[in-house]
Amino acid sequence: PPARGSVEVVETVATGLDSPWGLAPLDNGDLLVSSRDTGRILRISGEDGGKTEVGEVPGVQPGGEGGLLGIALNDTDGGDNHLYAYFTSASDNRIVRMLYTPGKPEGRQLGAPSTVFTGLPKAGNHNGGRIAFGPDGMLYVGTGDASRPGLAQDEDSPAGKILRMKPDGTPPEDGNAEDNSVVFSSGHRNVQGLAFDAEKRLWASEFGQNTWDELNLVKSGRNYGWPHVEGKAGEEGYVDPVVQWTPAEASPSGLAYARGSLWMAGLRGERLWRVPLDGEEPLADPQAFLEGELGRLRTVVSDGADGLWLVTSNTDGRGDPDDKDDRILKLKVR
Repeated sequence: PPARGSVEVVETVATGLDSPWGLAPLDNGDLLVSSRDTGRILRISGEDGGKTEVGEVPGVQPGGEGGLLGIALNDTDGGDNHLYAYFTSASDNRIVRMLYTPGKPEGRQLGAPSTVFTGLPKAGNHNGGRIAFGPDGMLYVGTGDASRPGLAQDEDSPAGKILRMKPDGTPPEDGNAEDNSVVFSSGHRNVQGLAFDAEKRLWASEFGQNTWDELNLVKSGRNYGWPHVEGKAGEEGYVDPVVQWTPAEASPSGLAYARGSLWMAGLRGERLWRVPLDGEEPLADPQAFLEGELGRLRTVVSDGADGLWLVTSNTDGRGDPDDKDDRILKLKVR
């Protein structure tokens, strides 16, 4: 990629969304979007931005940063028409999958949820929530420390980890830190973004505490330091982030890969960060776009070509929404 990139807002795809969080593109250009605080999933027309209610995920209990969070379609190797959802229930954070049948009546297009994984600690903050299917067909899950920092280093807890599991929630035969475990990496405070680059490497964005937010290159069995270290510490046994920002600049959420660069959405930072890659290292310093123009930015997803979908997050209780918030925008990038 070029050292310096560009971003063009092509169109506003949809407006008037309530606490949007997760985004899943469909093959025909439509989008599925989850609402954190209502527990509903909407389908957004790629042609005119029209909204259709797909259904409501049962058991969602919103509160603080919890609710209906990340969603993902299992479209690897042809897919199975199942929509996966990460949400906060009365007792935990969990992942379910539901048969998605768009031909059924509006509001009744989701089948009964089947449990994929339960027992992820919940709290008012640090619930993680991002899920994504990797190029290996496995489901990757970013969790938070549930405001209990010690859990990130607790080998018996799935909190403060990145998990890697089969689509049914069971451990894969190989590739994880330990056999018969879904833990892929540990020492995370609150993972909010997952993305795979052209070489199938996994990258993750996560909230720091008061000093440094992080972009990490994530590898199996590695420990990313929280709560012992935050940001680049150079301590033996812990992996330093590839890039770090102050929380005022970033407070990162979604992460996507497009045109040779990683694109990271910022909540408090209210900007979209571009990190051009040269293998496992940045090609140049991060570049910020759209600073202060759209408010808080929650989710960014590649369209598979030269574009991104970008989701704002001004109705999440921490933003300053206008009469068109929240919205989804289409961007052209290089």
